Amino acid sequence: MTHNVMLTIRRSGWLLLVIGCLTDVLSAEIGSEGRVRRFQLMDVFELEYASEPRISPDGAQVVFLRNTMNIMTDRRHARLWSVDFDGDSLRPLLISKGSVSWPRWSPSGDRLVYALQENESTQLFIRWMDTGQTAKLTQLTHTPSDLTWSSDGKWIAFSMLVPDKSEAFVTLPEKPQGARWAPSARVIQKLRYRFDGQGYLEEGYHHVFVIPAEGGTPRQVTHGPFDHQGPMAWNQDASELIISANRHEDALKDPLNTELYRVQVQDTTISALTDRQGPDQSPSVSPDGKSIVYSGFDDQRKGYHVERLYLMNNDGSGSRVLTEKFDRDAMNPVWHADGQGVYFKYDDHGDTKIGSVSLQGKVKLVASSLGGEVIGRPYAGGSFSVSGKRLAFTRTGAYRPADVAVKVVDSSARLLTRLNEDAFVDTTLGTVEEIQYRSSHDRHLIQGWVVKPPGFDKEKKYPFILEIHGGPFANYGLRFSAEIQLYAAAGFVVLYANPRGSTGYGDAFANLIHHDYPGHDVDDLMSGVDAVIAQGCIDTDNLFITGGSGGGVLSSWMIGKTNRFHAAVVAKPVINWYSFALTSDIYNYFYQYWFPGLPWENPEIYLRRSPISLVGQVTTPTMLLTGEQDYRTPISETEQFYQALKLRGIETVMVRLPGASHAIAARPSHLISKVAHILKWFDLHRSRK
Repeated sequence: MTHNVMLTIRRSGWLLLVIGCLTDVLSAEIGSEGRVRRFQLMDVFELEYASEPRISPDGAQVVFLRNTMNIMTDRRHARLWSVDFDGDSLRPLLISKGSVSWPRWSPSGDRLVYALQENESTQLFIRWMDTGQTAKLTQLTHTPSDLTWSSDGKWIAFSMLVPDKSEAFVTLPEKPQGARWAPSARVIQKLRYRFDGQGYLEEGYHHVFVIPAEGGTPRQVTHGPFDHQGPMAWNQDASELIISANRHEDALKDPLNTELYRVQVQDTTISALTDRQGPDQSPSVSPDGKSIVYSGFDDQRKGYHVERLYLMNNDGSGSRVLTEKFDRDAMNPVWHADGQGVYFKYDDHGDTKIGSVSLQGKVKLVASSLGGEVIGRPYAGGSFSVSGKRLAFTRTGAYRPADVAVKVVDSSARLLTRLNEDAFVDTTLGTVEEIQYRSSHDRHLIQGWVVKPPGFDKEKKYPFILEIHGGPFANYGLRFSAEIQLYAAAGFVVLYANPRGSTGYGDAFANLIHHDYPGHDVDDLMSGVDAVIAQGCIDTDNLFITGGSGGGVLSSWMIGKTNRFHAAVVAKPVINWYSFALTSDIYNYFYQYWFPGLPWENPEIYLRRSPISLVGQVTTPTMLLTGEQDYRTPISETEQFYQALKLRGIETVMVRLPGASHAIAARPSHLISKVAHILKWFDLHRSRK
């Protein structure tokens, strides 16, 4: 393969060629380490994970989505399954070629509503749990979301896009019958017009609808040029909905400033319950109907804000902070059955947990190790539901994606599923070990994880990969990662860590990079490299670096600061903050929170923090890898760095993934292709002295 060529993955043959080369590498490694079957590229299609575990109102049963990877369509497929709380009767609830989302129990537990996508159309269905009969409730033209039962079980609320057919900008002559003219021009006038993973947005706004649970015509209950999406709640007599929306005149220029609103279902009148600057969202009404708990923060235009839980009276009065002294993001609040406290989800030191807070603000741990719904890299995630003192949640660990777990409060958790035991029965994964070390910059304690190849021999020296998370306000943890396990299977020791800016360590730690990113997070990461080298198992002639999104920013920045790495793969990066701030899909956000103003008002600040400013110092052979439909960090960012390195004569290659958005791992073949190209690039630059 010629190195100085732009790689464009257009044919499956290209991918098979790369996989074939890697098979030789893996075979050689297996031969040198013993007879061990390692995790392989095609094993990605064998992975399964659970999501949306919903425990029944009586606590006896859990329904969940069983997610598999369809090798023929190259898509995730979600099927509806159930399992008893005691672990018995694991079975499918629905046999369908379509993919299911939003399963929700009726308040009495006699029915289940869900959305089913079939033939490019997503509709609402209801299932009677005693007989298994199902009925189609809707004939919708757009995809529903946020399904929510009324407390009396008679109504279902959901949100959906309502198209806004604006008048044509110009009037064109009609084309002759049978003529093949070019597609019509797309005239864009809205501030937000495209979104990563969705492409160019259809004109319109998301609104809330209600439909009788026995079927009928959905009725729209919100109106106006505003989006109404996200979790919502009914009041006790099903006459009102509590929703979150940004209905301010400057909504698009102030995107985080949502309020809670009360919607009268009968006459659709709407009134605000909150009015502070900042997001108010995820409302949940207390069992007695007198109080509302919700999440949010006072917006100070910082890069990161701790999300807190708030409690107010049903009429919006008396709002107070429930988690004021809890220095972690408190998300997805759910009331205790007795109304004396609230369950919530939070991240803490690389672990996603369920907590409980009393109405007096006392927080205690309920469950840990949530997650596993992100297959590619070890990001936070996970979901839970509650019935009385019984909880169901997705549980993960270093060696398995999400399974369904349950527990009774104050008892131990139990796994109800083991979805990947068959896939891993003869496969040895790399071992994952936590490491803690001090940053060379200011001695801050940094948490990371070292992944060692199967059959690791402490007497040998191994090539090394530093893998950097994105965000940057995000976190890695002791969670399964297909990508990192594939690196370990290829014989690499891998370090992933949570440098300053990572979440789950409090407000102060995350905001150490406020208006200073990239910055001393680089010192945190390099100190981790040195800490692993000090263990004595690393071949220092074979140090490699990669990262995606925010990790792409840091990896491209670091190779401008050091030549210690022998090759780099910079995935979906920001290279030039000035151009990024004006081309990203959420450009109305970044300039306000990550920078002290608009690019043309602060050009020197944007340039100073841009990896393009260091391109003259780069000597590291560098691969750039980005999806062609990435609207978060547009591929024009990748092209700038590639072309700059080319002009300097630095060995570089650009890999473009057709059809891939910022979420490259959304399609299994894209995840496989990403890993295959990274390993091939590192293999080409590996010293074999």
